[in-house]
Amino acid sequence: MLTYSTDRLTLRNWTEEDAGFVLDLYSRHEVQRFIGRTPRLMADPAEARDRIEAWGRRDDGMHGIWAVEAKESRRLAGVLLLKPIPLSAGVLDPGGETEIGWHFHPDSWGRGYAAEAASTVLQHGFAQGLQRVVAVTHPQNLRSQRVCGRIGMRHLGVSTRYYDTACELFAASA
Repeated sequence: MLTYSTDRLTLRNWTEEDAGFVLDLYSRHEVQRFIGRTPRLMADPAEARDRIEAWGRRDDGMHGIWAVEAKESRRLAGVLLLKPIPLSAGVLDPGGETEIGWHFHPDSWGRGYAAEAASTVLQHGFAQGLQRVVAVTHPQNLRSQRVCGRIGMRHLGVSTRYYDTACELFAASA
């Protein structure tokens, strides 16, 4: 998977040493409360290691799940995802769409890291040939909705097309 660098961030592959961060991030209610239909806190270090391993298999040259590291502190700040988005059950038209998403540690909130990392990965996706990228947020996740706007995504309203739940849908085109 390609590594990216911005003024303040490095987006890189995950390593086994990152499992403690993954466990800490996904064991926090304030992070998980807007992820999935039924938020579930991670409690097992083995699950963090398994997730890192699964993320490594997502790399296909276009899609990936990156560790986001703050250059100044050399500490992990979050996760940036560019991956196929699952359709809701019963959606009959073809899938094949790509989703961008981010999960950041509360210690990194309010610093603009999500928009900086997402903008970089969005441009990567377009450079790799994607014509459209979507983002979905929980209706109450105003922070992520603002990030979508900052990276140039258009709000398309509420959709039930993905994840078997109602989400705010955003899209950007090449």
